[in-house]
Amino acid sequence: MTGTLDGLDGLDEFCTKALADHGCPSVSVAIAEHDELVLARAYGWADTAARRPATPETIYGLASVTKAFTATAVCLAADEGLLDLDRPISGVSEGTAPTPRQLLRHRGGFPAFYNFHYEAGPVPIDIDRYRTLVREPGTGFEYSNLGYRELGRLLESVTGREPGGHLRERIFEPLGLSSFGYGPDHPGPGPVAERYSAGGRAYPTCFSSHSAAGAGWATAGDVALFARRSHRLLEPATLADMYDAEPINEHLGYGLGRIVTRGPGPVIRSHGGGMGGIAAMMIEIPERDLSVAVLANSTDKAARDAIVRHLVGLLAPGFRSEILSPVTEHPRPMTLRPGEWEGEITTPEGIVPLRIGILTDHRVEIRLGEAADTAPVTAPGSASESWDLSVSTPQQLPTADARLNSPHLAVHLRAERNRLVGRAVAFKDGDREGRLGAYLVHPCELNPR
Repeated sequence: MTGTLDGLDGLDEFCTKALADHGCPSVSVAIAEHDELVLARAYGWADTAARRPATPETIYGLASVTKAFTATAVCLAADEGLLDLDRPISGVSEGTAPTPRQLLRHRGGFPAFYNFHYEAGPVPIDIDRYRTLVREPGTGFEYSNLGYRELGRLLESVTGREPGGHLRERIFEPLGLSSFGYGPDHPGPGPVAERYSAGGRAYPTCFSSHSAAGAGWATAGDVALFARRSHRLLEPATLADMYDAEPINEHLGYGLGRIVTRGPGPVIRSHGGGMGGIAAMMIEIPERDLSVAVLANSTDKAARDAIVRHLVGLLAPGFRSEILSPVTEHPRPMTLRPGEWEGEITTPEGIVPLRIGILTDHRVEIRLGEAADTAPVTAPGSASESWDLSVSTPQQLPTADARLNSPHLAVHLRAERNRLVGRAVAFKDGDREGRLGAYLVHPCELNPR
């Protein structure tokens, strides 16, 4: 095991500097080799106000790293005969229903979504108003908390247990891991890292309707050990399916709750996570029987990413850092001609008029609502493999859900039979002011004026 740590003599200095350079309160780092923890260190402040230092025993929010745990539990339930990975799930959608395998791979047809909220009681944005499939299941990749929410509901229905308790009893405890928690807050015991915005403001308890997608908590050591030990739980064929990753770009694929590298360089299996006050990364390097966990308590992922690049670059020379921010849409030249379009956004509260003008310099003018009532906003337009036009503006979609904490608007459209069809997204662009809110997708359609 000594050889694993060769070259890491400067890790303390590097991590301390990364925190200072990027304004991150703390980070916890762990390495597991075979089935044992060989390094566990922490740096900075778990609680800046109380001046409580982070330690290897500090528990961090995991955000979407939770998906790897949920996926393992679904695969285990399949091995136990409680569900069929390829049987469509009844009641999920009105049309063709997705299968668990498709949801695990983010190919179930659901759009992106989150509804973070910070007051106790029911989350005010009803998730069921946004559960509409936006594509036929199995036809394309779209990262979606909605799909993993459905997997959590499926687990609960076939096991009779709420997902947090099931994960703890069937995943973490059999693997000898003790720090796991599930929910808006860690239930304790154990010291927990407070969460901070990119500007250093403390986050309160965060609630959402998609816990199975992002409500996990653990120490970095337990995350690294999970990555190394979880293979014990599954049948060989199911484990092979987990790492059979359909391409999401030329360098990466997404399997059953794991991102897997493709092409040159060492094989890396991973999952990252980020939300308000959380930046997490779990990495497995199978050819070296190693795993790494890097957990930080800031929305800003810059310190996490710098430490992952440094650490994994030493452990797996040739490491490709695309896993840190997977690109699923490559840009291309915008080919839509200048002109004006008008149509509507369909929201749970009704129709919102939308007018778009494509200008000669690839800038786009957007007007929300009735023309007489609202002023247009102009922003640069772009295009990608999926969309003929994408534009983002600081405009407020006039719905109660968007007004809660989603003051920006993104519009993504493609040309179909002399129409522009696609989606309008209400969201909050970062948390240097305020807190992250909801990401709400609505269908929209426009015709030429």
